[in-house]
Amino acid sequence: MTYEGRVRRWGVPAVLLGMLCAGGATACESGSEPEGKKSAGASSSASANTPDGGPAPSETPKPDPERVPRTAAQARQLIEDVIVGPKQFGPEAVRATPYESDPARWTVLGENCAWQTEDLPDDVLATRTRYLEVPPADGKGSIRLSATVTVHRTTLDAAWEQARMLEEAVGCPEQTLRAGERLTGLTSMALARGEGANETSDDSLSESGECVSDTRGGPYPYSWYQSTFGPVVVSVSACGGEKRSAEEVGDITVEPLVRMMIEAEDKIAVPDGGDGDGGDGDGGDGDGGDGDGDGKAADPDGAAGRSPAAPGGQGGA
Repeated sequence: MTYEGRVRRWGVPAVLLGMLCAGGATACESGSEPEGKKSAGASSSASANTPDGGPAPSETPKPDPERVPRTAAQARQLIEDVIVGPKQFGPEAVRATPYESDPARWTVLGENCAWQTEDLPDDVLATRTRYLEVPPADGKGSIRLSATVTVHRTTLDAAWEQARMLEEAVGCPEQTLRAGERLTGLTSMALARGEGANETSDDSLSESGECVSDTRGGPYPYSWYQSTFGPVVVSVSACGGEKRSAEEVGDITVEPLVRMMIEAEDKIAVPDGGDGDGGDGDGGDGDGGDGDGDGKAADPDGAAGRSPAAPGGQGGA
């Protein structure tokens, strides 16, 4: 199955897949076609597999209980295998400082609509966020990026995280990331199983708005996407800079999200034996081993998780 085919099966929203293919990504090449433009050969193949000539249903990947992490150590190893690094965001992306958050802490949105870090709750085995940045260039400001992988104890626990996230933009259309940095005008959207291109994920969430900083200026375009496979939740976010368009900011998050989703499936799904490309192995960037492992590189200002910006003190545009 082609990379694009696996993306479709995974349940990435159609808008994300369209953005990925429109950008000319390698993932959409090799004869694959954009959303809504199936080749005649593909249609014939699908029709041949169903008595009524309709499209053949794709098998829904399911987590394998024997492969799903049961301990914090196993969850941390899965995170290292799944989480992306700079190269998945493009050749211009670099590490921010600090690069990784503490896997024993995570962020929650308080009643005052401000993000803060807390110890992991009982339903979370481990989580980690990587902070990255596209530096200023050609008269454009920087783009601050994050990629997060969280491993819950159960699939239901992951579903509850999705539900909470969806409500946040409704209850807090303006949010404080840390002192002097905030998100404004937030709107969110969810695609449940069977909606849009979502055929396998219980929920695929997106959020958009603007990010504002006392030091970087703004408002600038902001986007965030989050999806689940079993107990694994993956998300990416981006906060633009001066002269960065909303399309540019959204585009840069697409492929990293897709790669993490596919890698999570490869690691914990029930093996089907027929895919043939389960060994992608490119979800991570091979540098996960340089994480501190003990939280020393944690965000000093508590704005981890799906915060779009590099931690406090990181230089901006």
